[in-house]
Amino acid sequence: MTKPVKGYVGWALSDRTRAQLLKKFPASYELVIAHHVTLKFGVTSAEPLPTATQGVIVGVADNGEGVQALVLRIDGTSARPGGGVYHITWSLGTHRKPVESNQVIASQGFTPVHPAIRIPLVPMFFPMGK
Repeated sequence: MTKPVKGYVGWALSDRTRAQLLKKFPASYELVIAHHVTLKFGVTSAEPLPTATQGVIVGVADNGEGVQALVLRIDGTSARPGGGVYHITWSLGTHRKPVESNQVIASQGFTPVHPAIRIPLVPMFFPMGK
């Protein structure tokens, strides 16, 4: 029997969606992430994938110190089960980590995007360290 792989589940951005969004929301910092939205972290490959296939970008968070993220609504809410807000870590400055997006959004909020932008999302399991 194969041992389950640890990782997280959520949604990936297609290359096309990523490219379109990078034109609309240029990266503020040198390390461009713009890759995925996390639903559950620290699960195994046996975890069911999410069923939603689209999200709505409702805001941008940027602390001016190296952390930029897009805030999303999925299935009518921005609140992620287990805490936090649905987001895409968009870009990072030197020595910043993707997990800091959660802290920036919680402490500083975000600037709303008008109109909100509907995007396709690809349900996926992401192995740790990949």
